[in-house]
Amino acid sequence: MTNSVAEFELSDCIFIIGSNTTSSHPIVATRILRAREKGAKIIVADPRRIHMADLAHLYVSQRLGTDVALLNGIMYVILDKGWEDRAFIEERTEGFEEFEKVIKDYPPEKVSKITGVDEADIEKIADWYANAERGSIAYCMGITQHTTGVDNVKALANLVMLTGHIGREGTGLNPLRGQNNVQGACDMGGLPNVYPGYQPVSQFQIKEKFESAWGATLSDKVGLTIPEMTKGMLDGSVKAMYIVGENPILSDPDAGHVEEALKRAELVVVQDIFLTPTAELAHVVLPAASFAEKDGTVTNTERRVMRVRKAVDPPGEARTDWEILMDLSNRLGYSMDYSSSQDIMKEIATLTPSYGGITYERLEGEGLQWPCPTEDHPGTKFLHKDRFVRGKGLFHAIEFKPPAEAVDDEFPLWLTTGRAYFHFHTGTMTRQAQSLTRELDEQYVELNPQDAQALGISTEDEVLLTSRRGQIRAKALVTDRVKQGEVFTTFHFVESNANILTNPALDPIVKIPEFKVCAVRVERAGV
Repeated sequence: MTNSVAEFELSDCIFIIGSNTTSSHPIVATRILRAREKGAKIIVADPRRIHMADLAHLYVSQRLGTDVALLNGIMYVILDKGWEDRAFIEERTEGFEEFEKVIKDYPPEKVSKITGVDEADIEKIADWYANAERGSIAYCMGITQHTTGVDNVKALANLVMLTGHIGREGTGLNPLRGQNNVQGACDMGGLPNVYPGYQPVSQFQIKEKFESAWGATLSDKVGLTIPEMTKGMLDGSVKAMYIVGENPILSDPDAGHVEEALKRAELVVVQDIFLTPTAELAHVVLPAASFAEKDGTVTNTERRVMRVRKAVDPPGEARTDWEILMDLSNRLGYSMDYSSSQDIMKEIATLTPSYGGITYERLEGEGLQWPCPTEDHPGTKFLHKDRFVRGKGLFHAIEFKPPAEAVDDEFPLWLTTGRAYFHFHTGTMTRQAQSLTRELDEQYVELNPQDAQALGISTEDEVLLTSRRGQIRAKALVTDRVKQGEVFTTFHFVESNANILTNPALDPIVKIPEFKVCAVRVERAGV
């Protein structure tokens, strides 16, 4: 997030797009609802009528995969009405002319035909957001999990720069991270193209710094993404997979191919706290300690680094992740000699400029938000106050592109996936909790009443949900939360794994799969 969670309460207009906030981020949702009580206008754009839509002052339901068109249409209106922040654009951005040429091709009447959103609502979003004193945007994986995920995020960046809603309290472009400590994992180099602190592996000086610190020869080649690793196991170019705290059998698209890939690998090692469906396929399972059984830090969605303190000992043979990795490294011939998680944090501060001033002693209390470059730095509440990291913010000319596959007579409905309130991600932890499984313990498929009537399906009927990649069986839930022509299901249940259906087509830049839209058919299951 460019800003802090608490700053939502300072906003007077909050635009939520591609985020089921009350379900997936209830603490953030509480802040947004407090802002609403203080008079902030809430705008929600989501193909499915989520709970936050019922609390919004304006809700629009764009067709799946049409976010760029909608955002370009909003920016067309802002420019047409002269609501842009011209001083901000001239002082702090570049690339505006090329961007403006593209936007001029997205008038509301054209955008309405693409997205299904009324012209009047496009204009109202533009008015409320552009003319707010402090406009804030919240988005999540409904924006990123597309073959146009990068385009979607760039379009949102265009919108905040166009209106000057960035670099001030209560404004900003605020991605809500999909899992706890995803921010921290990325910060620590859990990406194939960077070292900790987003320092590129391809830059010689950066590579040299880490080689000197670690006493090792390092590659300057960008590594593989998870879908590329899966492809590598299938074609034999990847021989082994070491999986830590991940359950790709449920979480990756086209799950049938993921299972086949893991079975083809010469070695699969899984390090986790439960015997997940992925761990059941492993040659070796290494039992890991949970968060309550170890010391360390976690970095949340607002870049806040916080202490995690051991409360109980790990059960059985379970050990902390860093101890397992250190022991394995030593056995493989690369010596590591950390005595505690605090030792590791000291090394992080030495090599990672944005964490340079973060120490265990300073993390007593509420923690620190990076960038925190020195030990006398207070941390950074919001980013881009006076300048962008690259100097001037860059506008991108983004054209609308449709989803990677289309509906047809055989697969006439659009499927999108997401989470239920009671479960988290692949259910590895939440399905162990009886109180949560009592609330929801089976897969369901949401169908619009008109589609259900045409198909002869009622709530609680068993249905078959089929895509070009596979088929699952689940119960129907007839509801107007989804519009005609679209269906929704979750991905928490291995018994009815929704990711058997989803499309592995990737965004060409960051290689994220198109989880959020694919073509399916629904039919009543035979008795």
